[in-house]
Amino acid sequence: MLLAVLCTAGGALAGCSPSGGTAPAPTTTVTTPSPQPTATAGAGTTMDDAHSAKALFDRTNEAVIAAHSKPGGRDFVDALTAAGFDKAAMQVTPDRTSLGYKVGSVQFSVLIGGECLIGQYGAGGVGYHSLIAPALSTGGCLVGRTRAIDW
Repeated sequence: MLLAVLCTAGGALAGCSPSGGTAPAPTTTVTTPSPQPTATAGAGTTMDDAHSAKALFDRTNEAVIAAHSKPGGRDFVDALTAAGFDKAAMQVTPDRTSLGYKVGSVQFSVLIGGECLIGQYGAGGVGYHSLIAPALSTGGCLVGRTRAIDW
């Protein structure tokens, strides 16, 4: 595949002549940069896909729960951002109902490479849970009403 691209882009590079004969060796070297991970957080943790980032996602959220008696959506978003997750790829549900009452649980997510890391935390026995799921056809991760992450 790379040879075909080089032949197309470079014309008559060595071994690419249309007549099948051999052309003289080129005097220039073509280098291809190696792909870089989208983000790195912590020792050896890359965030190229949801599976490799899930342990960091869980550790970060568990630390939020340990540090706050009643964490809200912003607490999780801020901590995940500080851990190296892309804030622009996150969604979070409101902390209050439409009537102004505190919600029983909050959900938050990060979209990574077409998959979603989804977390949920609620008091009163709900606790913390997380999973990896495919992204929705909308390009997001959470179903229903979410709030703007504009801070």
